Amino acid sequence: MNMLKTEPANLRANRAPDIPSFRVLGVRVNSVQIPEVIQILEQWIRERDRARYVAVTGMHGVSISREDPQFRKVLDDADLVVADGMPLVWIGRWRGHQQMKRRACGPELFETFCRETGSKYRHFFYGGAPGVADLVARSLQERHRIQIAGTYCPPFRPLTEDEEAEVQAIVAAAAPDILWVGLSTPKQEKWMYEHRDRIQVPVMLGVGAAFDMSCGRLKRAPEWMCEHGFEWFFRLVIEPERLWRRYFVNGSKFVWAVCVEDVVPRMFHRSIGNATSPSSVKQELS
Repeated sequence: MNMLKTEPANLRANRAPDIPSFRVLGVRVNSVQIPEVIQILEQWIRERDRARYVAVTGMHGVSISREDPQFRKVLDDADLVVADGMPLVWIGRWRGHQQMKRRACGPELFETFCRETGSKYRHFFYGGAPGVADLVARSLQERHRIQIAGTYCPPFRPLTEDEEAEVQAIVAAAAPDILWVGLSTPKQEKWMYEHRDRIQVPVMLGVGAAFDMSCGRLKRAPEWMCEHGFEWFFRLVIEPERLWRRYFVNGSKFVWAVCVEDVVPRMFHRSIGNATSPSSVKQELS
């Protein structure tokens, strides 16, 4: 299976040309908020010209991409990369993208899209523990009147060829407008990349733990913690064994790399620029 299949140059060149973005350690992040993301998704659903996928990533995803070239390729080819974490929002603001007031986290984007679009679209849910996708679908249908196209809970192993064919047939028969992928990073992003030419759906989004949060299996942090960049601490307390490495090891690597590769060089060049500005030179010559 060739995960690094090259996409036609015209499609890569035309990907989200009008959506502002910046780079964090080489990874493109689009400076969009949830209302804008919803508008973009609805436009893509109307166009239905090809399968597109959205990577909802944060500090963890950027950190993984530095050690996994395959995953870096997946993020580079995403049609939209949104900031699922305050560190990326803070970097975006520092780069001049002041419109980034809040992050576009997966669970909130997931819930907001379903609430605001209601019964307009057909939704397919892929991922989660056994029974979770069905539970999420029913919950969202009761609360937001969404149309359920289908669900599929994959096993915790690579699918066989027959199972792959079955998934593609199920999705094709369901004819969804949007497919939500509830796997962990980087598994969900790689799955969308691999299936973008196999799955018949206008839009795919990887939303991580949104399935568990939506149906109440996993508690969300209080809003004030989410808005001020402390949700990581809340989740770490709830799931320490699974998340300690993500936040302490990968988080530390991320902060160090941003300082060394971005913050310090920019501050240095700014200092050099100020020192060699015309006013500074005039003062030195007088």
